Amino acid sequence: MLAVMVGAAACSKSGAGSGSDSGSAAGGTGSASNAPAAAIQGDITFNDANLAKLDDALKAALAGKDLSKLDEAMVVNVAVDYWNAGKIGFNKGLKDLGVKGTYQAPANGRLDQQLSIIQTLRGQGITGLSVSAIDPTAIKAPIASANSAGIPVLAIDSPLPKEDGAALYLGTPNYQAGQKAGEAMKQALGGKGQVVILVGSLTTSNAVERIQGFEDAIKGTGIKVAQKLSDGMDAAKALTNAQTAIQTNPNINGLYGVYSYDGPSAGQAVQAAGKTGRVKIVSDDSDPQTLKFVKSGVIQATVLQEPYQQGYTGAYLLAALKVLGKQATLDLVKPYLESDGSTISSGVGLVTQSNLSDYQAKLTQLGIG
Repeated sequence: MLAVMVGAAACSKSGAGSGSDSGSAAGGTGSASNAPAAAIQGDITFNDANLAKLDDALKAALAGKDLSKLDEAMVVNVAVDYWNAGKIGFNKGLKDLGVKGTYQAPANGRLDQQLSIIQTLRGQGITGLSVSAIDPTAIKAPIASANSAGIPVLAIDSPLPKEDGAALYLGTPNYQAGQKAGEAMKQALGGKGQVVILVGSLTTSNAVERIQGFEDAIKGTGIKVAQKLSDGMDAAKALTNAQTAIQTNPNINGLYGVYSYDGPSAGQAVQAAGKTGRVKIVSDDSDPQTLKFVKSGVIQATVLQEPYQQGYTGAYLLAALKVLGKQATLDLVKPYLESDGSTISSGVGLVTQSNLSDYQAKLTQLGIG
C-alpha cells in the first residue's frame, strides 16, 4: 500500500468511500460508464509461482528447528482496509509456523505513532520486525538499534536503502507498478491528454518510484502531467484535491490515484462532476470502493500489490533470518531476488472490468472478504 502505501505504497482511510457505496455512475455519462476498458489488458498472476517456491524452500529450511522463542511483529504505515489482507497473511504465516506475533498499525498514519509502536514492541521482546516505513530517514535509528540487538528487520511495501540495515525488501517493484499504471493511462486516453496525480506523499520512496515509472511510461506521448497533488495521507483532502483539479482545469481528462484511498476519492470527484467516462481514472490498490468503481466503469483500471503475501512470506523470512541467520537466509532466497539483489517481488497486477470477478475469486480463496 502505498505509503505509505503504496502500495503503498500504501491505503484507504475508513469511510473514504462514503456517499458512493453503490459504485453506480449517477451523474455520469450513461452507457459510457459501463463499457469495459477492452484495450487495457488485466493481469493477476503477480509473482505467485516464484513466491510459492520460496515459501516451500523456507518451510523446508525451518523444518525441525526450535521456533519456540520467536515473537514476530508486522508494523504497517496506517490502519486502513488495504492492510487487512496483509494482516490475514501474516497471521496465517504465524499459525503455520506455530509462533507468536503481533500486527500493529498507526491509526492515523502518523510517524510518531509508528515509531512509538516499534519502541513498545521492542520493549515486549520481539525477535523480528517487518515494517512499511512512513519515513525512510526516521526509521534508520530504530533499524540500527534492532540490528544491534540481534533483531532482523524486513522492509515491506516501501523499500529502504540497503545501507539502512533492512535485510531484504519484500513487496512491489514500485517503478514497475508506476509503469503499468502509465501504460494503462495511455490506453485509456488514447495517448493524449492532461493528468493529475493524487498521492499521499511526494517524498515516500514507493510513491516517488511509482510516479517516476508513470511519467516514464507516458514520455513521448501527448499525455502530460499537469499537477501532482499531495494529500498528506488524508482521504478527505484527496477528494478535495481531485474536485478542485477537475473544476479549475477543463482540460484534465485523467486522474492517477497513487495511494489506495486516492482511487475512491478520484471516483467520487468524477461522479460528482458528471464526468464519468470522460475523465479516465487509473488507481493503485484494491480498496473495496475502488473495486466497486472498477465494476461500474468509473475507474478504468487499478494496479495491485499483494499485501497478503507480504504478510505471509514475511513471517517466514523473519523466522529464517532469526533462526538460520542472515547469510544463510540470503543464500536461500538468492534465486528469487530481483536484479538489485535485495528485492523479493510480490508482483504487480492490473484489474479491469474484464478480470475483476477472477480477482475477487482469488481474494475469497485466500480468506479475504
